[in-house]
Amino acid sequence: MSIQTLAELFLVASAHDKPDCLLHKVDGRFVPVASSELAERTRRLHAALVAAGVQPGDRIALMAENGVHWPTVDFAGLTAGAVVVPVYPTLTSDQAAYVIDDCKATILFVEGAERAEGVLGERAAFPTVERVVLIGEGDLGDEVESLDDWISSTDDPGAAAVEEAARKVQPDDLATFIYTSGTTGSPKGVMLTHRNIVSNLLACLEVMDIEGGHTALSFLPLSHSFERTVDYIYFYRGVTIAYAESVQAVGQNLQEVRPHVFVSVPRVYEKVLARVQEAILSGPPLKKKIFEWAQGVAREAIPYRLQHKSPPGLLGLKLAVADKLVFTKIKERLGGRFEFAMSGGAPLSRDIAEFFWGAGIEIYEGYGLSETSPVLTVNTRNSVKLGTVGPPVPGVELMIAEDGEILAKGPNIMKGYFNLPQETAETIDEDGWFHTGDIGEIDEDRHLRITDRKKEIIVNAYGKNVAPAPIENALKSSRFIGQAVVIGDRRKFLSALLVPDFDALQAWASREGIPAGDPSALTRDDKVRALFDREVREVNGRLAKYEQVHAWSLLAHDFTIETGELTPTQKVKRRVVNQKYEEIIDSIYDNVKPPSS
Repeated sequence: MSIQTLAELFLVASAHDKPDCLLHKVDGRFVPVASSELAERTRRLHAALVAAGVQPGDRIALMAENGVHWPTVDFAGLTAGAVVVPVYPTLTSDQAAYVIDDCKATILFVEGAERAEGVLGERAAFPTVERVVLIGEGDLGDEVESLDDWISSTDDPGAAAVEEAARKVQPDDLATFIYTSGTTGSPKGVMLTHRNIVSNLLACLEVMDIEGGHTALSFLPLSHSFERTVDYIYFYRGVTIAYAESVQAVGQNLQEVRPHVFVSVPRVYEKVLARVQEAILSGPPLKKKIFEWAQGVAREAIPYRLQHKSPPGLLGLKLAVADKLVFTKIKERLGGRFEFAMSGGAPLSRDIAEFFWGAGIEIYEGYGLSETSPVLTVNTRNSVKLGTVGPPVPGVELMIAEDGEILAKGPNIMKGYFNLPQETAETIDEDGWFHTGDIGEIDEDRHLRITDRKKEIIVNAYGKNVAPAPIENALKSSRFIGQAVVIGDRRKFLSALLVPDFDALQAWASREGIPAGDPSALTRDDKVRALFDREVREVNGRLAKYEQVHAWSLLAHDFTIETGELTPTQKVKRRVVNQKYEEIIDSIYDNVKPPSS
């Protein structure tokens, strides 16, 4: 069935008649939700929204973790012609209140009594909200209603009535506002129409091998445009969607759900590789030798893996042995039915990509932004090139501006930023080109390579432009470095704030007889500092002199969303980092002599 709107997508999803449309954890086990059950709950909530006075174009805010309630609220709002506005559940109450007020929501759905209570503490900040609906258990007084009560107390209007309403929704109607993560200021509401998202959904399906018999694990927040659009693709194809309990529980959920496919940000793949390396290093010497041998074989086999072929001759025999001894065990950690994964949201280190592809674990890297619904490019089974984010998806045009900025045009480009005409005009030029803010290049095969963020380019004291992201990715290729932020704007040399991968570091420290319980003491230990010095020197050996990290400081805690250094999409807020760690950064430059030129 061809669709033009997300309201029509609901009709397609309902027609699949799957007994396991969704999976979610109840009392310690994953239980199925049939498409007929999801459809009925959605129809009832659709009717409740209409009865509450929701009109086409009204905004509905949804602040919740991934779960069955998410598509229920989303599809109920979309079929009523409303604009569904996700609010990241990790936002603080005042940050959430800003989004709720800025979009002028009339109804707020919020999951969890504690979260709802916190947001209601900012009630005066969003006066347009008329109804607050709690997802889950809790009693917060008469002001807060219950989602389950809304659904159970409303009669099912029937499939025909909701289909009639869904057909009235037009492709150019607004479907959602996606609020940007705000790395450089207040979040902006990205206005996306049904046409924007559906065109991207259909374009991705032309190049992605997603089948109706697949099971997918969904763990990136649905407030993130990447996971949300991919879930729409799953609904269209009839894929079973299993909602992970949390990002922390993904390892266990992979074993329970045994998915064929999932999407993630690079940080998850980095952690998987770090755990694999640590397991090998903590084992007997023979196990380490076998692993190193298998890695060498895998590197040789990458050209064949990329073409989905078995290497000929002796290499093929060695790869078969490496697969049996090493790589099949890694696949078992992914559940045993794994076919492929996708990576987006940030650059995937080439070292990480090469390891997984060499192991026969296919990870297809793509690129996009909230403003582009979101996918602009993606590597595909028939066109994969490591170190790139792939060619444009069908319907998308790319161009590199004179200053290296990536420009994009297509039906997936946003309508604009809500109530921000000047910012919209600065981002979409008169010829309709969207300015991504990223720097990149397009090769002879139309594959795009991202080199950095335009606004994050470091200009050192000598006027040299330095892209921090490739240096940070190189640093994070060390199994001991979990996070890295390169500093050096208007400075005479580059420095870095390094956050250890504490699991790997503590395991190493225990083997070395170093007390590993206190992270702060660990980062001050002379042997640990010598270890990181070696790791940084090894990275510097692969960099141009002006790109080398001349000094660094170890931090005793991770950058997190809660502590303010990361956006909800796991991007580093450089301005926050520079402000928060100003004393440490100044100390580096006060106490370290600049390198000789």
